[in-house]
Amino acid sequence: MGIGIAKNITNLERNSTLKKILIISPHFPPSNLTAVHRARFFANHLPEFGWEPVILTVHEKYYEEELDQNLEKLLPPGLRVEKVKARRVSHPRIIGDIGLRAFFPMFKKAREIIKKEKIDFVYITIPSFYGALWGRWLHKATGVKYGIDYIDPWVHAFPGSNKLFSRHWLATKVSRFLEPIAVKKASLITGVAESYYYDVILRNPHLKDNCLFAAIPYGSEKSDHDAVKDMDLKPYLFDYKPGIIQMVYAGAMLPKAYQPLEEIFKAIQKNKTTLGQFELHFIGTGKSANDPNGYNIKSLAEKYGLWQTVVFEYPKRIPYLDVLVHLNIADGVFILGSTEAHYTPSKVYQAVLSEKPILAVLHSESTGVKVIRESHCGIVLDFDGEKDIKKIGRDFNRILMEFIKMTKTFAPENIDHSGFENYSAKVITYILSKKLDRIINKQD
Repeated sequence: MGIGIAKNITNLERNSTLKKILIISPHFPPSNLTAVHRARFFANHLPEFGWEPVILTVHEKYYEEELDQNLEKLLPPGLRVEKVKARRVSHPRIIGDIGLRAFFPMFKKAREIIKKEKIDFVYITIPSFYGALWGRWLHKATGVKYGIDYIDPWVHAFPGSNKLFSRHWLATKVSRFLEPIAVKKASLITGVAESYYYDVILRNPHLKDNCLFAAIPYGSEKSDHDAVKDMDLKPYLFDYKPGIIQMVYAGAMLPKAYQPLEEIFKAIQKNKTTLGQFELHFIGTGKSANDPNGYNIKSLAEKYGLWQTVVFEYPKRIPYLDVLVHLNIADGVFILGSTEAHYTPSKVYQAVLSEKPILAVLHSESTGVKVIRESHCGIVLDFDGEKDIKKIGRDFNRILMEFIKMTKTFAPENIDHSGFENYSAKVITYILSKKLDRIINKQD
């Protein structure tokens, strides 16, 4: 994405007659899942570019995760949000996926809205991956154009998917069967990076003739950080400690992030006494969103003698704005990527806006590498996947020492926000709107 995009949209005039887009996002505020922000960012800014959003989601009483009512305060005034019922999660938990539990109510409500109103386009954020099928069904039932936004890849070789008849083996088989059905009539395929949908095109080459594509970064909203100050929220997981460099990693741990993390812990163990005093605080990294004892990092930290001296973990997911509060009192942000090239952490964007220095370990092909380096807001140790994993162990302590020095002289005013503007919620929405206009104008 070119540096000039943000400048090109400053003088756009709002259309007198808005086109309507139905955004289907099974999770939406007050859900505290990361994916809800994608639809929220688009909904905030689409009217500026001639599109009126209508959100279709599942009622929050059917969510499994704890709610964050403060998130609703970040929604634009007057945003229309339609909610449907879903099956409750059974005990034992047989079907947990929200898209499956609400599949038919969501389809019926979407069809009703499309038929009663002039909906120009349907846009579905995935996961839930099963929700991608709504687009195909709605197109067949009403003729409406639809698009799918890949926040995560759908067809994916999960760890353990090579084990016959395992849960992940079955999920991979099902995704390979369902994805071609879902995307067959799509007019738009987007993703947070090109790598998220590149293989979709390879598997479905016919899409090149009738479908548009766009890599739309996850995005960020500067006003979210301003809202934290207005709400007077306070940190509660750890206290500020003068003289100790405290770093925060916030968000889930991916299965293929543990190998890089172990290399980091090995390196720290070897030079623990010479590195100085610093702490790594892992927030929301647990086995499930609501379990305060579902540790994922603890055992690895104990293995290398780092638990509760260097490494601290708070497994339970905390509200989004509470995360920002803890970033505010920390000395820096720690970002850990995956051995998979496609993975681009959404937390990169909120880290830059926190105006704290960033220490990142990322795959060389992650777009997060470019974001951090262009913004001059931190240090990145990049590596080329599993074949290059030992580089992390060799270089981490050197990079860490550079980072610790950086925290002592870091000045937020030195961050280059000009390049980062292209990753703002407004600019990513502009990119989406231009694709939508092309589709609708061609249709007319």
